Amino acid sequence: MTADVFVNNEWLPGADGEFDVVDPATGEAIRAVSNGGVQDATAAVDAAVAALASWRRVPPRQRGEILRRTYELMIRDTDELGALIAAENGKSLSDAKGEVAYSAEFFRWYAEEGVRMGGDYGSSPAGGTRTVVTHHPVGVAALVTPWNFPAAMATRKIAPALAAGCTVVIKPASETPLTAFAIAKLMVEAGVPAGVVNIVPSKSAGKIVGTWLEDPRVRKISFTGSTEIGRVLLKQAAERVVNSSMELGGNAPFIVTDDADVDAAVEGAMIAKFRGGGQACTAANRLYVHADVAEEFTAKLGAKVEALRVGPASEGSDIGPMINAKAVDDTQALLAGALEAGATITHQAAVPEDSKGFYFPPTVLSNVPADAEIVREEIFGPIAPIVTWTSDDGVVALANDTEMGLAAYVYAGELQRGMRLGEAIEAGMVGINRGLVSDPAAPFGGMKQSGMGREGARAGLEEFQETQYLSIAWND
Repeated sequence: MTADVFVNNEWLPGADGEFDVVDPATGEAIRAVSNGGVQDATAAVDAAVAALASWRRVPPRQRGEILRRTYELMIRDTDELGALIAAENGKSLSDAKGEVAYSAEFFRWYAEEGVRMGGDYGSSPAGGTRTVVTHHPVGVAALVTPWNFPAAMATRKIAPALAAGCTVVIKPASETPLTAFAIAKLMVEAGVPAGVVNIVPSKSAGKIVGTWLEDPRVRKISFTGSTEIGRVLLKQAAERVVNSSMELGGNAPFIVTDDADVDAAVEGAMIAKFRGGGQACTAANRLYVHADVAEEFTAKLGAKVEALRVGPASEGSDIGPMINAKAVDDTQALLAGALEAGATITHQAAVPEDSKGFYFPPTVLSNVPADAEIVREEIFGPIAPIVTWTSDDGVVALANDTEMGLAAYVYAGELQRGMRLGEAIEAGMVGINRGLVSDPAAPFGGMKQSGMGREGARAGLEEFQETQYLSIAWND
């Protein structure tokens, strides 16, 4: 019997049997994992509550030292963690190791940020009082993470929560729980006390998270996933007015102006669109390329796409499989709809033949109508649809014509023009002449239906804090 429910620094069997974690590169099971049930979810909260009183009193410097040590251990184990991410997620080894470095950085950042707790002191304008403002940990936090960045989405939540003095219960994605287990083991090695971090893997996410949201001892939920699921969780959280952070879906525009450095824009598009096979909420979803440079951009992007090596990470491939068969089917349906709407496939990479893995060919599309479904829906796959434009106001209108507002990208020759376009786009993060927007030192999050709250930077710490002020009688 497997023992993968991590409660009170102990590994226990799940209440509801087991499930398989599948290698998307082969379609074969990697290993069986414990399937947590309601009683496991409750036990995790019990442990987190028991640990909360002592953990919140641990001096910030001591909490920071545990986070800093976890960072060092992750860097030490980069090769092993990268191989594990590649195995259960399917992304290339280079992408997986890049994720390890990015993930570890959250522990280092919050080891430093957690010792700089803010506060304030002042006098009342009317006189007679002094006001002291302080911050407390929000309490037990439920963290729900997705499969596409199994390390980064966990550490981006765990690190600020622990730095703030919270204890956590975690539900990792059932597709990729092994990375969460590995991080937990490193945290124990780093000295995290029993009950501070608890993990309940399960195929029944709704049952586990629902149990937590109904528990009056859970005061925070931080979720990364689809907007559809986010709406459901927000409704549940509203019943008890649970403090909520939501990092939801995206539909990122990637704008290339007529004066842009086309070669640089192509390099940026390869990162923004095809990193992780396009399976990221920040992935470039719609490529808006000025008509004057569209032909050059398409040809150069297409050449790089055709050169991509698609296959298992173990073979040194650039692009791995999609996460499962449904993801392939959904992406194929979007491609078929685009072709019916008049789009043309200009370039494609080759995929492995006779493979049982979940592969989809990286594809470049031109002649895509501006209102095609493929530019209105989040693709979450390796298709780059190119739409042409001629006016700045027009492309901003296209970029903002969505209920999503997570990320955007602008490539422009004149920096001021790029910044004007960026500021006009309704997105929480905009990359100007770069294809990456994520940084532990910057506030990650979106506008509109792409979520609420921020992760990373000082804002990420504040998401796990409550503000309190003391009004003190003061006779002048």
